Amino acid sequence: MPPARPNIVLILVDDLGWRDVGCYGSAFYETPHLDRLAAQGMRFTDAYAAAPVCSPTRASLLTGRYPARLGLTNYIGGSGRGRLLDAPYIDHLPAEETSLAQALRDAGYATWHVGKWHLGQRASYPDRHGFDVNIGGSAWGHPRHGYWSPWGIETLPDGPAGSYLTDHLTDQAIRLVRGHRDGQPFFLNLWHYAVHTPIQAPEHLVAKYQAKARRLGLDRLAVLEEGEPFPCEHKRQQRVVRRRLQSDPVYAAMVENLDANVGRLLQALEETRQARRTIVIFTSDNGGLATAEGSPTCNAPLAEGKGWTYDGGVREPLLVRWPGVVRAGAVSEVPITSPDLYPTLLEAAGLPPRPEQHLDGLSLWPLLRGRGLLPERAIFWHYPHYGNQGGTPASAIRLGEHKLIEFFEDGRRELYNLRRDISEAHNLFGAEPELADSLGAMLERWRQSVEARIPAPNPAYLVSG
Repeated sequence: MPPARPNIVLILVDDLGWRDVGCYGSAFYETPHLDRLAAQGMRFTDAYAAAPVCSPTRASLLTGRYPARLGLTNYIGGSGRGRLLDAPYIDHLPAEETSLAQALRDAGYATWHVGKWHLGQRASYPDRHGFDVNIGGSAWGHPRHGYWSPWGIETLPDGPAGSYLTDHLTDQAIRLVRGHRDGQPFFLNLWHYAVHTPIQAPEHLVAKYQAKARRLGLDRLAVLEEGEPFPCEHKRQQRVVRRRLQSDPVYAAMVENLDANVGRLLQALEETRQARRTIVIFTSDNGGLATAEGSPTCNAPLAEGKGWTYDGGVREPLLVRWPGVVRAGAVSEVPITSPDLYPTLLEAAGLPPRPEQHLDGLSLWPLLRGRGLLPERAIFWHYPHYGNQGGTPASAIRLGEHKLIEFFEDGRRELYNLRRDISEAHNLFGAEPELADSLGAMLERWRQSVEARIPAPNPAYLVSG
């Protein structure tokens, strides 16, 4: 039998790509602690973020609802227009939503948030959504002054000069774990700012990967490929730049530092004898940054990256460990989405969904226990915005092995079989029109059901463009 009311540790990384972890196929980045975590629990091969950018996915994790249903479809503060105007969206996590933290606190959990928040201004900070403790959560979407102290985050006192932010946040999380002695279960929501820009890492690790790149001959390869102009007006004079393989020493160092800090937290759980009664979940909020802003990583064989509705923008690493409950070394190929974690963790804690809640996610409990599968269902995305990375407004649906993307600029649809074509390179729209029409109809019905907002044409586009 699983332990009653387990502790919950949810580690969310910012902009970490599906291929950025060794157990997901990275040959350049080194992540021994995450690889060990995967070996100790379940690795999901087809796990998805609810959006290709951060704030919507974060909101979906805390509410169990799709971003389109919430009306929070873009990263907060983001805007852009091209052929289309930007669709309106709300700029905060709604106060009326019962967050995962609130539901767990009502059931007797201690609730701690450490790290990035980016879900609204002060009235929407973690302490207003069920967290007893908020360390580092603010309206910021990235460390504006860099990863070295002083970082100037209003809810996080500066560390000693030269302190590295990822290390410091992990120190705070470990302090909470070590200081909690009353037997009350806890929910640690550790949302790292890493590996978001600015791409900065400890010098000794950067030097390690510079040497590794030289040894492998990667420093002599032309890895950045200039592509088409950006479709959004505010970056019109720039071009999309795609990284074709993983070789950036600073990004690699940033990933290894993150991995080491995950290892430190897991060690603290062991040393405090909490590991066996703790669910540990590790995932990311959107795909790796592969087409803009320095293009520090590559998501291949997935297509594109952050800001795009192709799988490079939304497919994520997801690792779940619960000793004695989740079989070590298990692998699941079932497609799942970030709203699924809310009902999963409620069920793990022995809590039913509240009657007033409409949860879009399904509990992954049958998969984690190895006692069944989820019913086949569609997974949806709605991103009616121009990202900063080259993508254009679109919706998408995945059902089984097929994925359909509908682009709002010109109405075109692209259909892919992800089992046979993980790179989304072969558009089947013309070859399977009946399937495309069926998925398109399902997508439209879903958009209507969640009252998804559709971007309108930009009447000034031809004049300004």
